[in-house]
Amino acid sequence: MTKNTDAIVSSDQEFLDYVVKALVDNPGAVKTTRKVDEMGVLLSVQTDKDDVGKLIGRQGNTAKALRTLLRVVGMKNHARVNLKIEEPEGSTHVPRERTSAPVDDMDDLKL
Repeated sequence: MTKNTDAIVSSDQEFLDYVVKALVDNPGAVKTTRKVDEMGVLLSVQTDKDDVGKLIGRQGNTAKALRTLLRVVGMKNHARVNLKIEEPEGSTHVPRERTSAPVDDMDDLKL
């Protein structure tokens, strides 16, 4: 690896480590991994099962903000950076149900 590539590796992964550790209650449990393929850079983050909610945020807003910031870091370094939040073992996460029901009958639709 060249020095420039090493700088890119340290900048996006270190940035993610710094931000995630500042958000969670148990920063010692945070682990990040970095993979590069033809699609770009994939940063994966694992954290304590009690901190996953803080990392995702209400309606995924914190995760969206993290992805936006990583996209900016990637653009600065001419790389496409994606974020994957790993669900830890023992997590009690239950996927949310859809809040809106599909319209079955046109009569139910009020204009």
